[in-house]
This record gives sequence, structure tokens and C-alpha cells, in this order.
Amino acid sequence: MKSTSLRAAAACGTALLALGGLTVAATTATAADPVGLHISGTQLVEQDGTPFVARGVSHAHTWYPHETDRAIPAIRAAGANALRVVLSDGGRWTQNDAADVADVIAQCRANQLVCMLEVHDTTGYGEQSGAVTLDAAADYWVSLKPVLQGTEDFVQVNIGNEPYGNDDAVSAGWAADTAAAVKKLRAAGLRHNIVVDAPMWGQDWKGIMRDQAQTVAAADPDGNTLFSVHMYGVYAQASTITSYLDAFEAKGLPLVIGEFGYDHSDGNPDEATIMREAVERGIGYYGWSWSGNGGGVEYLDMVTAFDPARKTTWGTLIFDGVNGIEQTARTATFFSGATPTPTASPTVTPTPTVTPTVTPTPTVTPTVTPTPGTGTACTARLTVANAWPGGFQGTVDVTAGSRALEGWTTTFTLPGGAGVAQGWSATFSTTGTTVTATNAAWNGSLGAGRTVTYGFIGSGTAPTGTVPVTCR
Repeated sequence: MKSTSLRAAAACGTALLALGGLTVAATTATAADPVGLHISGTQLVEQDGTPFVARGVSHAHTWYPHETDRAIPAIRAAGANALRVVLSDGGRWTQNDAADVADVIAQCRANQLVCMLEVHDTTGYGEQSGAVTLDAAADYWVSLKPVLQGTEDFVQVNIGNEPYGNDDAVSAGWAADTAAAVKKLRAAGLRHNIVVDAPMWGQDWKGIMRDQAQTVAAADPDGNTLFSVHMYGVYAQASTITSYLDAFEAKGLPLVIGEFGYDHSDGNPDEATIMREAVERGIGYYGWSWSGNGGGVEYLDMVTAFDPARKTTWGTLIFDGVNGIEQTARTATFFSGATPTPTASPTVTPTPTVTPTVTPTPTVTPTVTPTPGTGTACTARLTVANAWPGGFQGTVDVTAGSRALEGWTTTFTLPGGAGVAQGWSATFSTTGTTVTATNAAWNGSLGAGRTVTYGFIGSGTAPTGTVPVTCR
């Protein structure tokens, strides 16, 4: 959501995912030793060097957590290849704890979306009452290290949304504060692509990030920092847009358009030029936002009441228009197997009230338990991706055999007292501790040798060692 006076505030979501079987040592990387998504010249590329150009939107997860289960697959079904997730470190809103972030990340992976997680509590620091510092946001990311490790191929860490308002004296510290936050994450062993927002409510209308980005880039020992500008009323003229993009290109620095809209209270951004220039230059963009805006900027909703069947003018433009998401998005090559096209069930949901949750202290047990299932039609393996007192996260990879499948069913048994609290990308049923998961409507058809993944959050004690999984 946005406000007046050059405030392209309200950034988008952050969601973190703990991924089964991808555990990375907590060592400092180098630019020549990339783990996953990383910067090469002015481009964001995958671990194998394939360019990844984001075509995504923001989802306000921290304010609408119970809408996330249908929002993520609906955003994917609309054509997006990336998602920016709004999170809170607890400074201004209820903190998104490790288990919640793991769930979001798992859903991003299951829906083949590159996931940019962002802390929203930093928005407008120095001008916005209650906003937190980048240093506080960095502490939150470090606390999530057990959840984040192993997700570098498809998760980006956006340290803090629009971290300064329009206060000149405070914004003058942008480079030093941002560099310090980047160094803190690297010292903790986080090797993800780091995204840093511009000051001045993200719009950088005084050119602070434009002029000092090289200082921040040089401070990253991994050489893996991506700069993000938010384009609202300041960018109402095509010449303003192109000159800003030209400046980063001339400096050889990577840039993403981390937010933009098609209208705003501080002016009417030229969204047609933003989208065209992004496509022609190979720059990623994220529109704000899927749904849930208020305070007079409801026109920034892409769908009404989180219902994917009710696209707004903005939603139709960004997804289906010229240079839009549907036309230009390419799924990251990291996601192997069948490309899911999930369909969300359209239902109108009233404005939710966020219920505070108790934050568990996760004890991570990244134990990969690859267990081929029996039978010839398909095989499956269960991975315990993450665990904490009283709960855990699991993912199951289902792989078709030598023939294509028109549907699949898997069965496995959890330890005594354990169960499935919630799941995604499958239909679950439980008898005692035996769990049966059947394909969802959109991922039952698998070509020979193709793989699809579903996941769940478990209650009770996580399984250890090998967990046999049958697949038929």
C-alpha cells in the first residue's frame, strides 16, 4: 500500500522456505563460487549461468496469512514466475516466525516461483513512526538462517522494504547502513542473492542509491547484491524512467523494479514505459500488489477480494497486457519436471484480522531421507526439510516411471503422535499415523520420468532416518 508525498511505500512480501535436501555449509562465498541465484555483470542468473528475469507481483502475507494458500497458486496460474512476499520481523506487526516462513518458501517451490522475501517493518524509517532499522531487519534474517539455508536457488532476501523516508539526514546513511546489513548477513553464512531497496520511500528521487550503489556492491564479499527501485508518481514521465535505468546500465550495476503500479496518490506512473523498458533491457519487475490494499489505494489490487476470477483493470494490464507477465515470464530452470499450472478456487473472503502467533525457536534437522517408493508406475521420496519443538516441515518428490501418469497416490507412516497439520499441492487423508496424499487437480498428469513436489507442515516429532513412501 502507498501513501502521499512521494511515498511509494508498502513493499511486498517476503516468504522464506526451507527446502528438503539442500543444505549448504555456512561459509562465505565468492563471486566465482555461486551457490544459486547470483549476479553476473548487470544480470541476475541462476547457478548454471542461465539469466533469470523476474515477472512477478507482491503478496501481503504478513497481513493476510490465511489468504496465502490460495494466493500463491493463483499467482502462478496467472503466469508469474516470481513472487515478492511481505514479512514482518515483529517491529511493527506480528512477527512471521520460522515455521511460517518455511511454509511460504515450500509453497513457492511447489508452485515453481522464485521467492523474494522482504521485511516490511523498515518502511519509511526516519519519517514513519515505529519503522525499524536495517540492522534490526538483518538480525531477523540471521535468526532465520536455519530455515533459509539450502534455498539459494530460488529464494532472494530483500533486507528491508523502502528503508528510509524523505528525511535527508537519515537517508544520507543509506549506503553505510545498507553495506553493514549486507556484511552482517554474509558474516552469518547466508549466501543468497541479497536485494536492497532505495531510500526516499523506495523511489530514490534524489539519486542516493543511483550515485552510491557501487559502494554497497563493493561491500558484499559474495558480489551478489541486486538493487531495487520502486516506481510510482516520481516516474510519471518516460524520460525519468529511461534516464534512471540508463544510469545503472552505464555503471554496470544490476537493477530490478521491485514495485510499481499503474496509478498512485503521488502521481500517475507510466506503467507502459516501465514494462516495455524492463522487457527490452532484460530487467525484472514486480507489480504491487495481488490484493488487500486499503486506505484509498484499493485500485492497486490486481484481483478483487483475493478472487483470481475477478481481475481488476490493473490486474488485466500487468498479467495480460503488452509486455505483461503472461507474455514475457519464463520459469526458472532450477525447477525441473512438469511445470504446474495450478488453479485457485475463486471465493470472496472478507477483510481478515491477523491473529498473533507464538514464535517457536526452531531446531533445524536438515536430514534428507531419499526413499524410493515401491511399484513401477512411480517412485517417491520424503525429505524432512526443517524441524522445531512440536513440529516439522516435509516435502515429497513424486517421479513418474517409464510411462506417463494421469494421477498418483502416495502413502507413508509418521512416528507415533505425529500428523499433518496442513499441506499443499496434494489432497491429504490420515488414518492414525498413516498419511495418504493424492495429486491435486493440476499436477496429476506427469510425463515419463517427470517429477512434481508436494509439501506439508507436520505436528509432533519429526521422523528420522529413512521414511518408506509407496507410490502408485
